[in-house]
Amino acid sequence: MPYGDPSDEPVMLALGEDYPELRESVRKICEKYPGAYWRKLEDEQAYPTEFIKELTEGGFLASLIPEEYGGSGLPIRAAAVILEEINASGCTASQGHAQMYIMGTVLRHGSEEQKRRYLPKIASGELRLQAFGVTEPTTGSDTTKLKTRAVREGNSHYVVNGQKVWTSRARHSDLMLLLARTTPVEEVKRRTDGLSVFIVDLKASLGHGVEIRPIEAMINHNTTEVFFDNLKVPAENLIGEEGKGFRYILDGMNAERILVAQECIGDGRWLLGKGIEYAKERVVFDRPIGQNQGVQFPLARAWAELEAADMICRRAAALFDAGHECGADANMAKLLASEATWHAAEATMQTYGGFAYAREYDIERKWRECRLYQTAPISTNLILAYIGQHVLGMPRSY
Repeated sequence: MPYGDPSDEPVMLALGEDYPELRESVRKICEKYPGAYWRKLEDEQAYPTEFIKELTEGGFLASLIPEEYGGSGLPIRAAAVILEEINASGCTASQGHAQMYIMGTVLRHGSEEQKRRYLPKIASGELRLQAFGVTEPTTGSDTTKLKTRAVREGNSHYVVNGQKVWTSRARHSDLMLLLARTTPVEEVKRRTDGLSVFIVDLKASLGHGVEIRPIEAMINHNTTEVFFDNLKVPAENLIGEEGKGFRYILDGMNAERILVAQECIGDGRWLLGKGIEYAKERVVFDRPIGQNQGVQFPLARAWAELEAADMICRRAAALFDAGHECGADANMAKLLASEATWHAAEATMQTYGGFAYAREYDIERKWRECRLYQTAPISTNLILAYIGQHVLGMPRSY
């Protein structure tokens, strides 16, 4: 049996609109930030400071931080609902989602001193930890070959040299979670060994070993490239054990996949709602265009795909919250949700026709934003490789 374990305990799976009060609270905030707000941010390549501030003050971005550290201590399904509703309301959750889950590495693998030092301030918004330094220009998805080095000097600090790319929100983050190689790859038994995770104080390091340059992109994710030039990082900022960082990073990826997958569902619901509404109201040749099968069927198929993807997202979250193995479900959720959302975007673009390209409708903005989901934070092909090898037991693909 390639998938599943019949001995696993059953988990409860919520159907319908779960967490209704939470959803309604998020919607009320989002009502204050219509499409014009997001279009203006794109024009200025700016960060949604007011929006993120309101989410932070409402405790939404601290939902996964335990109460003892100042958070809400909610399950991952509740956090997923928050992100879904943000996107389903026409806003953009990606500008704040990393504040939710990057701290998970500190929570699961940091020392008690590190947890008490950082988590309460992340929960309150006093500190923003939403920059994740992993990807590099020459290594891409092959994380084990990253070239950024952290060399220990005495007992006090490490010296970091290297470069990261596609590091979103680094200019709007106080802290960065950085993955760097502490032992040269030729000196380790496995390529996944010798990588370590650090917390970098970006604000204190700018101009003192850290340079951040913006990258102009098709969506306003405030993405950057970050350069490290003999940056001194205190030894106390090492998370967990030296050389074990790769597994710490992997440990947090299931949460990231589940949350981003639910963001996809939110975008898909917003786009599909717009497409259905327009198909009913737009009259051509004396009848609504939704009466035509060529318009109606793509929207109907996108709805069915979204509903199916949503169920896998819920199952992945239920397994995660129950402490069960959820890697396969988390990856499938990301795969299916990203594709269902893209199909909803395409169907809505076609339904609107030329009007879809008019910025005032926000269709083209959401269309651009949701295309990213098939590329990042993990690409469709990498997910298929994971399923083929780790779920179906097939040979490693190349």
